[in-house]
Amino acid sequence: MASEPLVSVVIAAYNAEAFISDTIKSLQAQTYRNFEAIIVDDGSQDRTAEIVRSFARNDDRIKLIQQPNAGVPTARNLAIQHSSGEYIAPIDADDIWYPERLAKHVHCLETADANVGLVYSWSVYLNEKGEIKGYSPFGQLGAVEGNVLPMLVFYNFLDNACSTTFRRECLDRVGYYNCEFETCEDWDLYLRIAESYQFRIVPEYLIGYRQYSGSMSTKCVTMSKFYELIMSRVYQRHPELPQYVRHWANTAFYNNLLSKSYLAGDYRLMFRWMFCSLRNDYALLLRPGIYKVTLIAIVKTLLKPFLIPSKPTEIESRSVIDQNQPDSSPEPNFWKPYDLVIQRRWQHVLKTTQI
Repeated sequence: MASEPLVSVVIAAYNAEAFISDTIKSLQAQTYRNFEAIIVDDGSQDRTAEIVRSFARNDDRIKLIQQPNAGVPTARNLAIQHSSGEYIAPIDADDIWYPERLAKHVHCLETADANVGLVYSWSVYLNEKGEIKGYSPFGQLGAVEGNVLPMLVFYNFLDNACSTTFRRECLDRVGYYNCEFETCEDWDLYLRIAESYQFRIVPEYLIGYRQYSGSMSTKCVTMSKFYELIMSRVYQRHPELPQYVRHWANTAFYNNLLSKSYLAGDYRLMFRWMFCSLRNDYALLLRPGIYKVTLIAIVKTLLKPFLIPSKPTEIESRSVIDQNQPDSSPEPNFWKPYDLVIQRRWQHVLKTTQI
């Protein structure tokens, strides 16, 4: 309808032929119809551009731009520069949105004060087949709203680049994605928005975030480099942030990289991240699975010349849920000592740092 504000959906796509159709179909299934989808083909060497063109021929809301490979931040920025919407909603070329995602985000922004710059929802995790394999833990930890900067330093509770919708004026004020970063560029942008605006949540699982071995999320060394750079700049701008927030943030971040490296079978890196996590905080020692994976890593490293390569299993993995729509209220999963520590820290940061 003409009275509905235009939403610009921005997509950076690189060699995305396996998943881009599912992403576009999830946009076309949105109950909110007044959007444009600006898809930047970032120098793909497969059929990505051809697939996007096939959709664009039958849907004038879909627009294709092509550029030589320059990276995700540059591609997203180019899409934003060619967009016209009052609101910007990024989505990766291998993820999906559930049908009411745009409608509920727009309603939240339209009914919020002007100082609310960003709205987000929770995600479910998908495997390569699009099956739900888990839920974002942030839904269990609870909503974070208002002046969220300290909490966003502690944990990137927005979880991924596809969970947010923000006002265009936010970018006019804080700038676009930083093309200096090869990864974590979305976290950097969220932090800069949080310095000037409040956040609101639509407390539902409206995003399908695909995780698989070839995704950007497995590039741990690069993630570590840019995480450290981003956080050093945040602390330069905000020396008032408590030191314990940074220590707790490092523990959580490197624990995440530890898990990714273990799953990738890179045990040398796993021990590197273990050291980084334990450097200022010993909470990781309360995680029962750490002893199991440490033993497995040591044994496999010693026996590597004699072993047939195999894919490691997930730490405390959850079974795949074979369904197309996420459960609105998954069962809580905070029973182990480490989980309880994280939960207590989460509540402490939330209570003591929000205004």
